[in-house]
Amino acid sequence: MRATRSLEIGTGLFVILGLAALVFLTTQLPNSGLKLGFGQAPGYAVTAEFDNIGDLKVGAPVRMAGVRIGDVTAVGFDNQSYRADVHLRIYPQFSQIPEDSYASIETEGLLGGQYVGISPGGMTTYLKNGSQILQTQSAIVLENLINKFFANFSSGGSGSSGNGAKTPNQSQNPQEPHP
Repeated sequence: MRATRSLEIGTGLFVILGLAALVFLTTQLPNSGLKLGFGQAPGYAVTAEFDNIGDLKVGAPVRMAGVRIGDVTAVGFDNQSYRADVHLRIYPQFSQIPEDSYASIETEGLLGGQYVGISPGGMTTYLKNGSQILQTQSAIVLENLINKFFANFSSGGSGSSGNGAKTPNQSQNPQEPHP
């Protein structure tokens, strides 16, 4: 009877520890949006507005020259400008990012997650807590590119037979008379 009881207690503790480890690892995923921590992360807050953020999520990295320099802390919508408002937390060791830097939404690989890429400007004054990055480039949405490609492909352009090929009566130079 005692051996069965201790086996049940051991199994229960093992299951509880396994679930706790699973919860902890889930909070450590880069794009989970869940973080175990107390208070605000060190660094300084910066905002940027984009026309389209694609699938950018809270917790996505902020990178400069491929190096992670911060995280996306919030994504919202500005009712006055009708643009996406992205809040960034830049790590304190990266305190000399020029004010005229350029932010863009980038994709990690062909099907990877999205992140904010920052290209440095040339000013000698730097971003600080509460600054806004004014120069931005929105996400390139793959579906929009495919739709534009097929719309151009199916229309064939002006003066064509509809499939993009030249008809026998079309000359190379539009100024030349037709034979």
